[in-house]
Amino acid sequence: MSGHSKWATTKHKKAVVDAKRGKLFAKLIKNIEVAARTGGGDTSGNPTLYDAIQKARKTSVPLDNIERAVKRGSGAEGGGAEYMTIMYEAYGPAGVAILIECLTDNRNRSASDVRVAVTRNSGTMADVGSVQRLFSRKGVIEVEKKQGGRTLTEDDLLEATIEAEPEDIVDLGEGFSITSDPNQLVAVRKAVQAAGLDYESADVAFVPSFEQAVDDIDAARKLYKLLDALEDLDDVQNVYGNELIAPEVEAALEEE
Repeated sequence: MSGHSKWATTKHKKAVVDAKRGKLFAKLIKNIEVAARTGGGDTSGNPTLYDAIQKARKTSVPLDNIERAVKRGSGAEGGGAEYMTIMYEAYGPAGVAILIECLTDNRNRSASDVRVAVTRNSGTMADVGSVQRLFSRKGVIEVEKKQGGRTLTEDDLLEATIEAEPEDIVDLGEGFSITSDPNQLVAVRKAVQAAGLDYESADVAFVPSFEQAVDDIDAARKLYKLLDALEDLDDVQNVYGNELIAPEVEAALEEE
């Protein structure tokens, strides 16, 4: 699930953290607003809103910003926009498949911005459905290994979540990624919490069915430039790619 892990190790991801904090806050707030509009402002009856708020809090979004977003979305306070979700599809350097999820109040603006970012950064727009068929919607929960003075193992997580029917648990180095059917996301997240464990994020995401090897440093450099350009767009909420960067290329990019 390249491009989405809290523990992605590339220089590309590390550099993003502080420089784009403001943009990240705006995207998290937008998620909260949409979740509140869709399912109401009560987190006990709206698990999507609960997870959106938790993600924002873990990213240090100010509490008053979160509360205002909930009020705007639920209609308790005016000023909320009508957002729609639109998916765009593209191919990047080395044939990497890219799925671009936008949350926008202006379809024409987001379409234009995405097209410009893709075509100016060594990518091409793809036919509708040609990329999306390579991805599946999954519930994805990330859990840090170090919890309360101990280090979790894959078996610990499996034991905690087995009744909630997770599909896979993947070791990401500093943490684990638990994937499930999207409808089981809340059950898996609650199982993690019931076991007394903390989690970093719980989202419905698009996971690629296969990974595209990128073993050329120039192609990897261009790919990261394209991903950065897309993630920098205000309307873009998530960018999913199926790239698998060769370890030696990863190491070389780290040194640049």
